[in-house]
Amino acid sequence: MSTGAAAALPLPSFWELAAPRDWQRIDLISDLHLQQGEPGTFDAFAAYLHSTAADAVLILGDLFEVWVGDDARFEGFDARCTELLQEASSRLSLSLMAGNRDFLVGAEMLRHCGITALPDPSVLVAFGERVLLTHGDALCLADTGYQRVRAELRSEAWRTRMLALPLAQRRAIAAQARSASQAHQAEQNRRQPEGYADVDAASAVQWMHQAAAPVMIHGHTHRPGTEELAPGFTRMVLSDWELDHQPPRAEVLRLSARGFERLALDQVG
Repeated sequence: MSTGAAAALPLPSFWELAAPRDWQRIDLISDLHLQQGEPGTFDAFAAYLHSTAADAVLILGDLFEVWVGDDARFEGFDARCTELLQEASSRLSLSLMAGNRDFLVGAEMLRHCGITALPDPSVLVAFGERVLLTHGDALCLADTGYQRVRAELRSEAWRTRMLALPLAQRRAIAAQARSASQAHQAEQNRRQPEGYADVDAASAVQWMHQAAAPVMIHGHTHRPGTEELAPGFTRMVLSDWELDHQPPRAEVLRLSARGFERLALDQVG
């Protein structure tokens, strides 16, 4: 966990999602990184969507390893994902927050699949609780190089330029960017063996205080767990999903009137 040495992060606005009264179980997941070359994770996600007893599934970013534009939804593996999500949304409520891999998911894709956009950050109001939801990457302030790139890629100017390119060219650019990202992550791992940079604790607590939410849930770091960041302020980190390599990882965080439960996939029902 970063200790607040990085520059302070401006406070964002906090969009609120008020859970309908008929929602009895809410599942939170993130970082599935769905991709053609990892069928085990895709199959596990498909099985989960068919078996979960949740009324709503909130996906906090990086559902896809890469998303190059909504016109990709008609081709190949992206079309399979689209069909799966479209079918699932007919049975339960799906919400998607943009991550650092799939921030180009747009209104057309969401509308086609029946998915609700979940702004980052958002406050979930459910079962008498206020819970702050974020993908988490915006709070990883110690990785200053990543934050500079993130600011550029999230700009409307960059988005417009990228989406104006032919689909094949966007796919090629995404492949190059993925290679560069893997190289960057390898260097980060060399310098910081525990993996991804962690969220800045002071900024996280500031967000939670401003949102009047004593619990924050995020993904991105691939280090699932629960931790008290300050007295009265707790963060819960979601698991990434990895079912094609060893050791396998996948977990669902469920919120109900009983509180939070971490569930392995074979416990979901």
